[in-house]
Amino acid sequence: MAKMGFGLMRLPLKDKDDIKSIDYDQVCDMVDEYMSRGNKYFDTAFGYHDGFSQDALRKAVVERYPRDSYIVANKLPIYQITKEEELIPSFEEELERTGLEYFDYYLMHNVSGFSEPGFIGVDSFKYANELLAEGKIKHLGMSSHADAEYIDNILSKHPELEFIQLQINYLDWESEVIQSKKCYEVARKYNLPIIIMEPLKGGFLTNIPEEAKKILNDYNDDSPVKWALRFCASLEGVEMILSGVNSLEQMKENLDVFDDITPLNNEEMEVLKKATEAIKSKITVPCTKCNYCVEFCPQSINIPKIFDIYNSEMIEQADGYTAFGNAYCNYIRVEGNGFASDCIECGACIKQCPQHIDIPSFLVDVKNRFETELYGFKQE
Repeated sequence: MAKMGFGLMRLPLKDKDDIKSIDYDQVCDMVDEYMSRGNKYFDTAFGYHDGFSQDALRKAVVERYPRDSYIVANKLPIYQITKEEELIPSFEEELERTGLEYFDYYLMHNVSGFSEPGFIGVDSFKYANELLAEGKIKHLGMSSHADAEYIDNILSKHPELEFIQLQINYLDWESEVIQSKKCYEVARKYNLPIIIMEPLKGGFLTNIPEEAKKILNDYNDDSPVKWALRFCASLEGVEMILSGVNSLEQMKENLDVFDDITPLNNEEMEVLKKATEAIKSKITVPCTKCNYCVEFCPQSINIPKIFDIYNSEMIEQADGYTAFGNAYCNYIRVEGNGFASDCIECGACIKQCPQHIDIPSFLVDVKNRFETELYGFKQE
């Protein structure tokens, strides 16, 4: 049965609007709880929390536990590498940030069309294999948000890859955009162990619409979290399911599920399919709040934050002045936070989005919903 991995992508913050303001004390408590229950797999990356995820790993794990008690998965940021001479400094910076001498698992980070300059224009696969030969990494794999055909092509060219990390959850399973099922089938074709990311779709599946929640609750009283994680655990070949929890409470809840996790039976799968349809009917923007787009926005628009507010608004479909409209106004009026209407449609965000969202178009919808006379905006 698949085990739970600790993903350090959405750690608790002291300031919810500052991705670098990690609550290190709470992270230490989360690590202690995680490891006390027999777990040891930690997943981080160069860009998570603007680099401070690796700092958190060092402070909460590396400096507090013996090296043989934990496993670290890290990633080569091919999406931002454009020159051969950037490879060595990038890897050495990761070692310095984490305080480690080697990484147990190392992934080519998001092998896909938009990152091609970092693995075709630059032979980063060759470099990664050199690290493997030198013992600086112990196992080489890749993560990807590409479609199934693209992943199949990459795997056929790189038989040295030992595992793959894919976005899989029940909401994306049949999606023709994310292609979770098709990508999973490609991984099985190559007999690669699978690590699942986004099992809760950036936390969205923890708080599903009431209609979907009722469908699940009419069958049993399991939480939405348990349904989502059990779906992932039902898939053969899955060895690790990353849990990107951002509080000690969430950590305990997920650990409780994994303590006694069982695959879904056929009847439960059918129930989940009905709940999935109910959820899909309510989702407006399929954003997982990964934050990849944010650093590339020239207008300093916190796109995931704005979409989170907008999705909540659209799920409730309330008329008139709403709490979510008020939240949007409060947020964008803080100095430094961009408005949806600040978007210049440059498209830089689209290239970074693993969900392939047409972000500028949705920002227009957000503007039209919130930036109105009702909320004190002057109309031209």
